[in-house]
Amino acid sequence: MQLTDDQARLLALCRIKGVNWYLLAREAQRPNGLNRLWAGELTEQSVESENAASAIRAVSQDELTAGLDQAAESMQRAESVGARLVTVLDEDYPTNLRLVFNLPPFLFVRGELRPDDIYSVAVVGTRKASDSGISRAGRMARLLAERRVTVISGLARGIDTAAHSAALEAGARTIAVVGTGICKYYPAENRKLADRIAESGAVVSQFWPDAPPATYTFPRRNVTMSGIAQGTVVIEASSTSGAKMQARLALEHGKKVFLLQSLVEQHEWARKYATRRGAYVVNEVDDVVKAMLPVELIRSADARREYVTEQLSFEFA
Repeated sequence: MQLTDDQARLLALCRIKGVNWYLLAREAQRPNGLNRLWAGELTEQSVESENAASAIRAVSQDELTAGLDQAAESMQRAESVGARLVTVLDEDYPTNLRLVFNLPPFLFVRGELRPDDIYSVAVVGTRKASDSGISRAGRMARLLAERRVTVISGLARGIDTAAHSAALEAGARTIAVVGTGICKYYPAENRKLADRIAESGAVVSQFWPDAPPATYTFPRRNVTMSGIAQGTVVIEASSTSGAKMQARLALEHGKKVFLLQSLVEQHEWARKYATRRGAYVVNEVDDVVKAMLPVELIRSADARREYVTEQLSFEFA
């Protein structure tokens, strides 16, 4: 796959220290947004935007050229493992993900992203899952898969592994959103699972291809996993788990959050999310499917987002 000039410039901007990637993603989508970014001109009115503009304008031409070279190197590294680049500038960027405020500017993808992945649900939970949790995760993922719902998860041990495996066994699509670069396998024991997912679904990373696992990568991964799905089902999770964090993020994104009845009975945080924050308490997969939105409705929402973005861009032009 040939790296386009616009993709290269976007990745070079992501190399500039002190510039928020989510801000870059929002700005780049606006009409003529990439050219304005390259000139250090941003439309958002915030301290963060002002700081980003200053940081971009302070970069020398040599540094920008080096950033373009690094973009090409990243692309070559990703291609060496069969991955391709998808950015917010590209039509095949996931529609669900475009609708959240904190979307990543680029994704490296092994496998294939499809338009019908709009109809998707994340199935998440603790790495230290109980036997009953593993069983519930597998059953939920399998039944979602049978209803043609793309199953999203994070390729971690425990609940994630059970969800991906059940979807694959059902012959359905599953997408792994990982917390490392696309060239890494983490955890190492899920290497074969990741390869199987890439064959029939997709493995997705929002980091540089060789990025190792780090304390900050997994919370960012949870943001993207929430964004790429219509909603999140939490199977089993403590009050300090990443799955609970994802439930919070999903609610902030305006997404549906589904908590198993068994989880609500066991954890105070889940009861609060159900009674005070609008999360759904579910017993069966049909409780999840009934709450999902039609694909056409989400596409209409994306079209409205694009229209509003254009109008705001004209206003600030």
